Amino acid sequence: MKAGKDKVISLHYTLTVDGEQVESSRDRGEALWALLGHGQLIAGLESALEGHEAGESLQVEIAPADGYGERQEGQIQRVPKKYFQNAKALKPGMTTVLALKEGGQRVVVVHKVGMSTVDVDLNHPMAGKALHFDVTIEEVREGSEEEIKHGHAHPPGAEAH
Repeated sequence: MKAGKDKVISLHYTLTVDGEQVESSRDRGEALWALLGHGQLIAGLESALEGHEAGESLQVEIAPADGYGERQEGQIQRVPKKYFQNAKALKPGMTTVLALKEGGQRVVVVHKVGMSTVDVDLNHPMAGKALHFDVTIEEVREGSEEEIKHGHAHPPGAEAH
């Protein structure tokens, strides 16, 4: 079966940026599961996976526009410390997660830490960078009605929600 919209794919990957390994599912020993066509993966990776089958390996170079976007100047924002977990430990240059007022989270880079606020760069830490993925596809299957309704894959052994 070929990977495509509404298919569930299981894969192992290693992400390298600027010649350095950033993360790898192989290090965790756990495959990544995704429902294609539902925004679970960055656009460039999802596009590269389409049409491939279980057992295939591929290397993918993704330009910033198809990854985390280009860096945008003027994206520094001052945020009250209450929106951060463990705000006291934050230091300039650290990557952290910002809890959003409307719900959800956003990965940001700490620019400056004040008494009651933190200045953060809202650009994703990998914005403006080319991404290199080394991927091995483990499984491709049809997405279930429930997975398609929920908009994400349900890996084997995952609890129902």
